[in-house]
Amino acid sequence: MPTFTALTTLVGKAQADQLGEAMERLNPEPTGVGVFEIEDGSGLWEVGGYFIESPDEAGLAVLAAAFGAKPFVVSELPETDWVAKVKRELAPVEAGRFFVYGSHDADKVPEGSEPLLIEAAMAFGTGHHGTTLGCLKALDRLANEGFVGQNVADIGCGTAVLAMGAARIWPNPVLASDIDEVAVEVAVANAKANGLEGRVICLEAAGFGHPDLAVKAPYDLVFANILKAPLVDLAPDMGGNIVAGGHAILSGILNEQADEVVAAYDAAGFDVHTREEIGEWTTLTLTRR
Repeated sequence: MPTFTALTTLVGKAQADQLGEAMERLNPEPTGVGVFEIEDGSGLWEVGGYFIESPDEAGLAVLAAAFGAKPFVVSELPETDWVAKVKRELAPVEAGRFFVYGSHDADKVPEGSEPLLIEAAMAFGTGHHGTTLGCLKALDRLANEGFVGQNVADIGCGTAVLAMGAARIWPNPVLASDIDEVAVEVAVANAKANGLEGRVICLEAAGFGHPDLAVKAPYDLVFANILKAPLVDLAPDMGGNIVAGGHAILSGILNEQADEVVAAYDAAGFDVHTREEIGEWTTLTLTRR
């Protein structure tokens, strides 16, 4: 079945949201519409739709003009068996003691490693991206330094691979939250597949905005592998939810954005413990003063 995309950019969140809503009324209807801020400081937002029929390009042109957006770029995506492609291309990842793999590579798990199974169909947050890899390496580094997390949370958990890593090596359950309902479902499935039911507790929440997260605070370690803007917004809450001497492991940060994140967390009471660049991404391990 062919798949089509229609993408545009424009200035302003309100206009972008309205354009996204208007796209949903097109005929043929899109199977999904996304509205995202472009994290480059330009102030632009991307609005995109996915279609299983060729979209109405005249209708898209009218919408672009009405909302002051650039003309839509319409593309047909090649038919691809994405799960098979992931299985071929995503080799296992080693990050210190952690070994992230799909079930098709179960025979490659090294003896003595801490295995983390992420299925190919749930491939966002597998450890191949520099952000997830950096966070797992930071977790391994803290453990090697003798740190033992007693009260750990993973904010914006995605597949919950970071929460599962902490639950593998430390004694207490780990809370894993995400704003996206599908991500939470994936996290629950991954915890079950790794035999970590009851050890990784998955919640739908924005930031620390869930009663179960509030009652467990303050934490001695919090992961947040998201994006620069929400990380900066989250800094005051991090300061209020992490104990003195506790740590935050942050990523989703382009190298050129790292100083801005460090400054925001310095203002919230954190010092840099370690800073690592992997490709174009920076991972920060911070310590609460």
